[in-house]
Amino acid sequence: MRTAVAVLVAAGMVAAGLALAGCGAGDDQATGGTEGGRVTVFAAASLTESFTRIGKDFEAANPGSSVTFNFAGSSALANQITQGAPADVFASAAPANMTTVTEAGNADGTPSTFARNQLVIAVPRGNPKGVASLTDLTGPGVKVALCASQVPCGAAARTALDAAGVALTPVTLEQDVKGALAKVKLGEVDAALVYRTDARAASAEVTGVEFPESARAVNDYPIVALKDAPNPTGARAFVAYVRSAPAQAVLAEAGFQAP
Repeated sequence: MRTAVAVLVAAGMVAAGLALAGCGAGDDQATGGTEGGRVTVFAAASLTESFTRIGKDFEAANPGSSVTFNFAGSSALANQITQGAPADVFASAAPANMTTVTEAGNADGTPSTFARNQLVIAVPRGNPKGVASLTDLTGPGVKVALCASQVPCGAAARTALDAAGVALTPVTLEQDVKGALAKVKLGEVDAALVYRTDARAASAEVTGVEFPESARAVNDYPIVALKDAPNPTGARAFVAYVRSAPAQAVLAEAGFQAP
């Protein structure tokens, strides 16, 4: 099913390019030679709220542009890109997943870090289990969700737990940070290790408990335009916009740290 969807998306992009050419557009427009047109961005799930807003701001600053997002775990996105999924930009929640893309020869230039993020312990509002530290997560009857180890939030969680000397067995391993957070919001677990930004975005339903070991597991977020981007100029323009002052202000408001 995923392969079929990728083929349909690719076909749609080709059709769109032919339509532009048939309408008398110049060669630059037909090959994505301006900031206009569709820009497809593959971005880590933890960027959902911030990039959705940044995408709208980019469209406003570049009339005629349209930003489409694919939000998921960084490892899954990296695999999709290396398998040929059509995309213009990749924004990862960790350098390791970006390396998967660059080593496969899919990057157009060198990735740049545009933000950083730390973990918190997400608990239901009111913190009914009284969780105040990583050690509390091992208490009797405390159910915890973590991200899978191949996902940046999972790798960061493991680093933080090791730094605290805490051996924790989660009741579930999720494929992205939104999945782990959802388990808390649905009341299926008592806590989850998620990014500070995700806990802040869901502050009406969860509380983010800070813990010192998170400083040992800060994730850098790199971004890059992709080599086979259907809209290469739009891709480079979006990457530049993410690093601009207006976009950085959006990220800071969400709780991301400056690179």
